[in-house]
Amino acid sequence: MNATFETTIRDIVAQDFRAAAVFQRFAIDFCCGGDRTLTAVCDENGLCAETVLADLARACGPDASEAPRYADWDVTTLVTHIVDHHHSYVREALPVIKAHTEKVARVHGERHPEMLEVDRLFAGVVDEMTSHMFKEERILFPFIVQLDQAAREGGPAPRAPFGTVGNPIRMMEDEHESAGGALARIRELTNAYTSPEDGCTTFRVCLQELAAFERDLHTHVHLENNILFPRALRLEGGAR
Repeated sequence: MNATFETTIRDIVAQDFRAAAVFQRFAIDFCCGGDRTLTAVCDENGLCAETVLADLARACGPDASEAPRYADWDVTTLVTHIVDHHHSYVREALPVIKAHTEKVARVHGERHPEMLEVDRLFAGVVDEMTSHMFKEERILFPFIVQLDQAAREGGPAPRAPFGTVGNPIRMMEDEHESAGGALARIRELTNAYTSPEDGCTTFRVCLQELAAFERDLHTHVHLENNILFPRALRLEGGAR
């Protein structure tokens, strides 16, 4: 890894995904907030940049375990992975977690009013992610695959029904920011998904599910914001 203090968070993770685990450990946003330098992020969060950089070197060194090199994948493979792995997980997880947030809010809301807010926030995530994935799978992703195919075959670029691919990309990134912000607020309300002493099994499981959902969302958004979308913009620019 060739990371320095002035390398952006997104570039570090795009270069080697093993860096994501380090950033998660330091509560550094590597998806939506990944366009800032390591120094700027560490200064903002009261972290020692030297310590973070040293941990990155250990995690991404030659003796560390291998991680997928997403940046090396072709567009079709990357899109298929996002849909089959992340979108499928989200579709399965949303109704399960929502049923649990509703139950915990109903049963424990009087003693733990923060769970009423958690339930409201997650309901918004359910609505937003459902619509978001539909738009990606039916409109944006097929167009990006067509762009890539045209580039590889030397043919003309497909006509964009939305003017430029940058328009839907900006919309998707805004929705990523919204969903990520909701999960960050949920993490804050629940003290980093910590179950209270009087929390029942459903309470504890619900928080574990929310924590897992946020971890997956960070990876999911990183693959789109930091790898797939920039590639789509380059493909469109090259076609022009």
